[in-house]
Formats: sequence, structure tokens, C-alpha cells
Amino acid sequence: MEYSAPFFGDEIPLDHHPLEIRLRSLGQLFDSHDPSPFLAKDLADDAQDYIIASAEEVADRLPLALVIHLSEPPTSPAEARDAGEAIREHFVRQSGLTRRQFRSLIHHGLISLAIGLAFLSLALITSAALTGWAAASTLRDVFREGLIICGWVAMWQPLQIFLYDWWPVLGERRLYDRLSRMPVQIVVGDSPA
Repeated sequence: MEYSAPFFGDEIPLDHHPLEIRLRSLGQLFDSHDPSPFLAKDLADDAQDYIIASAEEVADRLPLALVIHLSEPPTSPAEARDAGEAIREHFVRQSGLTRRQFRSLIHHGLISLAIGLAFLSLALITSAALTGWAAASTLRDVFREGLIICGWVAMWQPLQIFLYDWWPVLGERRLYDRLSRMPVQIVVGDSPA
């Protein structure tokens, strides 16, 4: 990818899909309230949301690159040089947060599964005991069936976690990992040639 305007940062290989963002200045990309040093700054929410939404539109098999078009030059060569590393580091941190979220979800799922299985077992044992203990009646049958239903309802949350909730979190983490490896190029002035 060749640009006629001056650029800073990484060369972008031809096989990478460019995500392009246009800003007035590089400062708009980062959270102005974050007191961290430049390399540890978080991206501004709007910038992060735009980059993520753009990346989600690209096939998973394509490597990504970020091209930042600025109308004003960076305040210093060091800021321009470090911007790519700061962006990649932001997504490394996001991946780490998502990894912890995934572990927490699985841990919560295992605890819920243990509780659900214990309650289901108790409900089934109590239901079976009612069958042999109490005389046959409509009230006994309603109570027995209600216990069985409550036992299966107790399994709802662990099943929800292990069937549906884990894979979006894992997909989010994979996306952050892709974004943490992308080359970043800053183009000042002109649009792409």
C-alpha cells in the first residue's frame, strides 16, 4: 500500500486488509482522561468501537492493518513512532481482560453446574420418594412433577453458559488478539493514492 503523503509507523504488507480511520490529530485516538504514559493509554471509546466494528466486517482469515489519516501532523516524531505500539498494547490488554472474563464465566458455569446437579438430584430423589410414600392423588402428582420441573430449571443457567455464553467471549478475545498484531501506519495530509 503506497501513499503520496508522508507516513509514520509500519509498512503494510499487501495481503493485509486495511482498516482506515480519519482524524484531525493523533490525540483524538486516545482517551484524554487516561493519566497513563502514552504507551499504556487506552483508546478513546469511539475509536475502539470504530476499529472493532471495522474489523468484524473483515473475514477472520485476513490479517488486519490500521491506517490512520491525520489532517494535522503528530506533535512529535516519538508520538508518531509510539502510536502503533500503544494501539497494539491496548488490544493486548483488552485480550487479557477478555481472557479473565472467559475464565470467570467458565468458573461460574462449573459452580452453577454443581449446584444445578445437586438440586436436580435432590428433586428427583424427593419425587421418587413421594411416589412410594404418599398415596396416589392429584395433589401428590402435581407436587412430584413440580419438583422435577424445578430440578430441570435449576440446570438452565449452567446449560446457558456451556451451550451459548462462552463462544461470543472467545470470539471477542480472538478479535482482540488479531488487532494486537496489526501493523499501524499514520498518514499525514493526502488521501490514499
